[in-house]
Amino acid sequence: MRCVHTHLNSEPLTRDDLTDLALLRLDAMAAMTINEHGYLHKVHVSHILPTSSDGKPFQILKPLNLNQLDIGCLDLIQSLESELAHVKSLYEADMEKERALLVSVTSAPKHLAMDSLAELEELALSSGIDIVGITLQQRRKLNSKFLMGIGKVQELIIMALQKGATLIVFDQELNPSQIRTITNQIDLKVIDRTQLILDIFAQRAQTREGKLQVELAQLKYLLPRLIAKNTAMSRLTGGIGGRGPGETKLEINRRRIRDRITRLENAVTTVKKQRRQQRAKREKKGVAVISIIGYTNAGKSTLLNTLTKSNVRAESRLFATLDPSSRRIKFPKDIEVIMTDTVGFIKNLPKDLMVAFRATLEELENANLLVHVIDISNPRFKNQIQSVERILSDLNLNDISLIRVLNKKDLVARETTEKLATSLNGIPISANDESTMMPLIEKMESFIEHLTDHA
Repeated sequence: MRCVHTHLNSEPLTRDDLTDLALLRLDAMAAMTINEHGYLHKVHVSHILPTSSDGKPFQILKPLNLNQLDIGCLDLIQSLESELAHVKSLYEADMEKERALLVSVTSAPKHLAMDSLAELEELALSSGIDIVGITLQQRRKLNSKFLMGIGKVQELIIMALQKGATLIVFDQELNPSQIRTITNQIDLKVIDRTQLILDIFAQRAQTREGKLQVELAQLKYLLPRLIAKNTAMSRLTGGIGGRGPGETKLEINRRRIRDRITRLENAVTTVKKQRRQQRAKREKKGVAVISIIGYTNAGKSTLLNTLTKSNVRAESRLFATLDPSSRRIKFPKDIEVIMTDTVGFIKNLPKDLMVAFRATLEELENANLLVHVIDISNPRFKNQIQSVERILSDLNLNDISLIRVLNKKDLVARETTEKLATSLNGIPISANDESTMMPLIEKMESFIEHLTDHA
């Protein structure tokens, strides 16, 4: 399929020509220009490429004169078609996996934007998504309609087609209007960071409580987007031309979601009561509680396993553990405590998720001591500390005593670890090495002993 047309003002192939070539998946685009006498002057030709060249999915040939038009067009197109078919078969070979293009549009400094994109990439990989490309656009002011400019949207569509992407993931949270306008332009699934985190939580939830909380967060996120996406339909639901048919499908969907949200909120309230009863029993027995907190993938579950000799699921990926775990531990001085491992925190934790997991996070309110696990081998650990402590502040947990634990010291130079231990007032450990635990155990035991003496 080729497009041959005329340019009356002697210009080469325009951006619109090249965009059409890529978006319509044409084999070639040619523009004929004429001279001042109205005769054919030059022919400008570009053809599609199976794979990118310098970030472009096409190649522009040198302008051709009348005596240069025999370029073996059919042979060229047949060879391109066979290459394109090969590339397509490679994409289709792994249809079970989503292939994502990660996008960030931000006014933040480049280093912060790249850090955030790196974390988005980790989230995508944790969700089992293949990454086919990453793109960053910095703007002084974000476009309220598309987040980015319409030209950049077209570039994004071309890149997605070229790389065989099935999904576009934005690092920024998209409002209902932005999701609608972007999906009107792009014939692909478009999600944002919040939806990706919710999807990971949905995959990881094992207990009834975890599943309830994740579904509640997902429905609260979906409801306003469902309403916004169908506003054009709702114009026909009442008044002149719309009387009589009764409740529309959209209204039924909205009502069902609201009803389901109410039922889930009631179920979560029941979970809260059960947790309060469990806590009351523990308080009667006078058993102290130590809660392990920290950024996702910092090593909390590994620490719990090592200290309590248990086998809570621990993997090197974001949100490997979602459902909280509690284990008993006896210190050398015969002091017994309960240690709990909580869901990992993350930068910009979605509000709906915070609300839904309130029942789980309330466990922290009754902790006698918080153990904040910090992965000092992660280049973004300082930002992660700030994110965790900001969430603690949001949950009004600043009054609970806290010990900082500097994990993965085996991956960091000894001098660096010693400096961080002083500056952060933390205890360096390797969560999977029991021989490094003694300073931490002594600190926790000393604290609980002091607490018991003053009780």
